[in-house]
Amino acid sequence: MTDVAAVVRDDPEAASGSATALLRTVVGSVLRPIGGWMSAAGAVRLMDALGVPAATARSSLARLCARGVLRREPLGGVAGYALDPAAVPMLERGDARIFGERVEASRWLLLSLSFPERARGSRDRLRRRLAALGCGTVADGLWIAPAALEGELEAELTSAVSTTSADVNPSGSPVVAMFADAAPRGDLAAGLARWYDLPAIRAAHESFLARFGDLPHPLDDAQAFATWMRALDEWRVIPYRDPGLPAAAIAPDWPGAASAQLFRRLRAELEERAVSHAAAVAAPDRIPVSAR
Repeated sequence: MTDVAAVVRDDPEAASGSATALLRTVVGSVLRPIGGWMSAAGAVRLMDALGVPAATARSSLARLCARGVLRREPLGGVAGYALDPAAVPMLERGDARIFGERVEASRWLLLSLSFPERARGSRDRLRRRLAALGCGTVADGLWIAPAALEGELEAELTSAVSTTSADVNPSGSPVVAMFADAAPRGDLAAGLARWYDLPAIRAAHESFLARFGDLPHPLDDAQAFATWMRALDEWRVIPYRDPGLPAAAIAPDWPGAASAQLFRRLRAELEERAVSHAAAVAAPDRIPVSAR
């Protein structure tokens, strides 16, 4: 049987901007540093600072509980939410992609996929997840990705194959092959333009730069929290859409390096203040790990 909670818990296809996406960002970025627990009232107040009404915030909290990211857990007679321990590996994988050093791809890998027709649903889900993880489409059933993604993709493929094989006749199980250190033939620039939606990726970088490049310095920690959560929520999808595509093979004015530099600056200026504010609002009796 497939672990449904595990499937929906780790969601690389999740977009940014919605109430649930913002709550995911709050949970992923500040809940662990403040001790893994937040009061229900404090969680609603944090979401209110992001422009999310109380009723919508409560619905989003319930949704993340249903998806195995949070669990209801009173503490000292106070209603609250704790991070589900099973969600920690998912958050740590996200940390590595979102906050890790961005290195432009110089090595590549190819993935070849062949699924039986009766496993079409599993095949389509895997295709969507490969695209969400940063793979480009070379041809039907053939994908390309920077070699740095090998570990993530290997885990994804192993999970997809084991799940699909359990639901179909073993003789009709999917066939998956991964070839590391693949050297794309021909013009890499022309290939990247075919394999990836470069205009959409450029637009994501440019939108981030336009929205957060000229912001006034926050006056207090509450403003720092709101600014950092919105910036992080918008940025967190970009390293998946652009997993280190080499600028030299795309365009001299490719905005990837500039948006990554802006993100690093915002993090240095805002993250610690945002965590302090979250602790004061949602877990006032707990001391942020960074302050210990």
